[in-house]
Amino acid sequence: MAEPGGYNQSGRAPKATIQITAEQLIREAFERQGSVQKAPRQKVLDGEELSDYQMRRRREFEEGVRRNRSNIGEWLRYANWEESQQEIARARSIYERALDIDPRNQTIYIKYAEMEIKNKNVNLARNLYDRAVTILPRVSQFWYRYTYMEELLGNINAAREIFDRWMQWEPEPEAWNAFIKFERRYNEIDNARAVFERFVFVHPEPKTWLKWAQFEEETGNTDQVREVFGQAIDRLGEEFMDQHIFISFAKFEVRMREHERARAIYKYALERLPKAKSQSLYNQYTIFEKQFGDKDEIESVVVTKRRMEYENLVRQDPQDYDAWLDYTWLEEGAGEVSRAREVYERAIANHPTVLQKPLWRRYIYVWLFYALFEETIARDIERARQVYRLCIKMIPHKHFTFGKLWLQYAWFEIRQQNVDAARQALGQALGICAKDKIYRGYIALELELREFDRVRTLYSKYLEFNPTNCTTWVEFAQLELALGENDRARALFELAVDQPMLDMPEVLWKAYIDFESSQDTERTRELYERLLNLTDHVKVWISLAHFELSSSLEKARAVYERGFARQKELGLKEERLALLESWRQMEQENNGDVEAVEKRMPKRVRKRRELEDGSLEEYFDYVFPDDSEQGSRFKLLAKAHLWKQKQA
Repeated sequence: MAEPGGYNQSGRAPKATIQITAEQLIREAFERQGSVQKAPRQKVLDGEELSDYQMRRRREFEEGVRRNRSNIGEWLRYANWEESQQEIARARSIYERALDIDPRNQTIYIKYAEMEIKNKNVNLARNLYDRAVTILPRVSQFWYRYTYMEELLGNINAAREIFDRWMQWEPEPEAWNAFIKFERRYNEIDNARAVFERFVFVHPEPKTWLKWAQFEEETGNTDQVREVFGQAIDRLGEEFMDQHIFISFAKFEVRMREHERARAIYKYALERLPKAKSQSLYNQYTIFEKQFGDKDEIESVVVTKRRMEYENLVRQDPQDYDAWLDYTWLEEGAGEVSRAREVYERAIANHPTVLQKPLWRRYIYVWLFYALFEETIARDIERARQVYRLCIKMIPHKHFTFGKLWLQYAWFEIRQQNVDAARQALGQALGICAKDKIYRGYIALELELREFDRVRTLYSKYLEFNPTNCTTWVEFAQLELALGENDRARALFELAVDQPMLDMPEVLWKAYIDFESSQDTERTRELYERLLNLTDHVKVWISLAHFELSSSLEKARAVYERGFARQKELGLKEERLALLESWRQMEQENNGDVEAVEKRMPKRVRKRRELEDGSLEEYFDYVFPDDSEQGSRFKLLAKAHLWKQKQA
C-alpha cells in the first residue's frame, strides 16, 4: 500500500502505469504548436496603390532611423529598399545621410560603391572610392577595390597611379606584392623592379629581399640577382642578417653551376653568423659538400661545425676543461698545429680559482696533453720542456701535488736521453712533496735502467717515509730474492714483521711464509707458530694444516684438532664450521676418515632473541655435538626431529 504523498516505504515514487518517452513529448509539442503567421502577399494593381505602398514603407523607414540614428543597419536596409524600387537618387541620398552620421563606417562606403557600380555609374563610384581612401587611407580594402575597378575598366594608368598613392602610405607587404603582381601582369619588368626597390626600403626583412631575388631570377637577369643579394648583405648587416639569405644565394650559385662561388658564400656566412642563428646554414653546407665537394672539404665542414659548438661551450663555462680538451683534440685531428696551440694557451689561461684538487686535476690534464702535443705532434722539444716546468711552478705544492705530472716529466726527459734531468726532477718532487706514487714511479724508472743500488736506496728512503706499507716491504724483499740475496730478503721480512703498525699484515706474513716455504720447512713451521701467537684467524689454521699435509696426514689432523679446540675455546662457531668443512674436504681428497669429521659437524637451528626495543628477532645458530653444555639440549632436539618425522 502506498504511503501518503505518493511514496512507498522505500522512499521512491511508484511507477506510472503508462510510460511516456522523451521522443513522444517532443513529437506532441511539435504537433500542437500553431502555424507561423506570415505576412500576406500584397498585389499592387495600379500606380496609385504602388505610391501608397512606397509612401507607407518610407514612413516606416524614416520613423526607424529617426528613433535610432546610429543604427547603420537600418540605414542600409532603407537604402537597399530604395534601390530595389529603382529609386537610385533616393538611395544615394540615404547613403549620404548615413555618411553624415558616421563618415568612417567602411560598410556604408562598400555598399554605396557597389550600388553605383551595379547601376553603371562609374564616375560616381570612382569619386566615392577617392573619398574613402582619402578619409580612411589605412583601410586596404578600399584600395584593393579601387584598383580592381580601374583595372577591370582597362584604365591601367589610373590603376598604377592609385597604387602609387597607396604606396606613399607604406602599407603592409601584401599591398606591395599586389602592386608587383599588377606590373608583372602587364609585363612591366622595370616598373616591378622599381617597386621592389621601394619595397625593400620600407620593409627590409630578409623575406622581402628573397622575393626580389626570386623575381630577378625568374626574369633571367643573373647579374641583377647577385646585385640584389649583395645589397641585402650590405643593408641588413651582421645584426639583422638571416641565414636564409646566404642559403638562397648559395643555392642560386649552385643552379648557375658556380660551385666555388657557392662554397665561398657558405664559408663567408659561417665565419660571421653566430652558431645559434646558423644551424640550417651548417646543414645546407654539409649537404652541398657531400654533393659537390671532396673528402677534405667535407671534413672541413664537420670540423668547422664542431669548432663552433666547442667555442659556445667554453664561452659559457671557461673552466670546463673537458670541453677544452675535446676542442684541442679536434684541432689536432684537423692538422691545425697553430690553432691547436692557440686553444691550449687559451685553456691553460683559465686556471682554477679555488684550491680543490678534483678541479685542479682536470686542469693539470690540459697541461699534460699540451706537453704531449708539443713533443709528439709539433715536434718542439724545448717548448714541451717549458710547458712541463711552467705547470710545476703553477701547482700549489703546499696544499697538494700531482705525482702523474712529475712522472710524466721524468719520462719525457728519459725519452730525450737526459737521465740526469729525470732524476733531478723526481728528486725535487720527493723533496717538495713526497708521495707513494712518486716513490713507486722513481723505483720503476731505476729498475728499467737496471740501477739496483739506486733502487735499494730508494726503497730505504721509501720505507723511512712510510714504514706501514706492507706492499713496499714485500717488493723490496722480492727484489733482494731476485738478486740472489736470500739473507737480505729474510732480514727485510724480519724488520717488517717487527713493525708496530702495518696496513696489510696478512699480505706481509703470507709473502714471508711463501719465501720460507721454498727455503726451510722448520723455519716455515716456526713462522706459523709465531703468527698463531699474534692471531687465531681460521685461515691461518687452515693454511698451516695444508702445509703440514705435505709432510703427513696425521700432522695435518693434529693442526685441525688444535685449531678446532682453540676456536671452541674462543666460542667462534662460524670459524669452527669453516675449519670442519676444510678438514672434511682434506679427508675426502686423501681417502681419510670422513665419518669422524661428519660426526662433529653442527646442526643448524633457528632461534629467537630479544632486541633492545623488546621485539624478537629470529636467527640461525649452530649446535655442535661435542659441546658438553648443550649436549642434553642437542639430544632433546634430535628426538623432537625424529618424532616429527614419524608424525609426518
